[in-house]
Amino acid sequence: MILVKQVGVYVNILNCRLKKHLAEVFKKNNVNLTAEQYLVMDTLWNEGTLTQQAISFIIQKDKNSVTQFIDNLEKKGLVTRSVAKEDRRVNNIVVTKEGMALKDSTKQLAIDTMNKAVAGIDEQDLQTFVTVLKKVCTNISDSDKTEGNLEL
Repeated sequence: MILVKQVGVYVNILNCRLKKHLAEVFKKNNVNLTAEQYLVMDTLWNEGTLTQQAISFIIQKDKNSVTQFIDNLEKKGLVTRSVAKEDRRVNNIVVTKEGMALKDSTKQLAIDTMNKAVAGIDEQDLQTFVTVLKKVCTNISDSDKTEGNLEL
């Protein structure tokens, strides 16, 4: 398999396995969240109240997926929607008391899970890995910008 194809394949496999493994760890520890729901909650814990559009941008998921994640989090009593005073068409997503109660233990579970996933990997190798991933993301982002502005 050519090297660039391996990059795509392994990035996809890693993403799938991490989501699945984190969901299993959460289930085993009685945390009723999927990996994607955790990503939304973690974003809200870090940033505070946000619009659905802001969450979508931060976690790089489409608006429909974020709406579904928030619907499920709302059913679980972890977030509420609050209509923005400035624009009634905009929903602010607010973490509830129940959602805040999950913060410390759930974040620690996620950190422990990632620490186990990268166990035995040299810190310099991890830094290089992150640097390469960021560069790939930048390349894609730059490509998206230039492709949208092509003149024929």
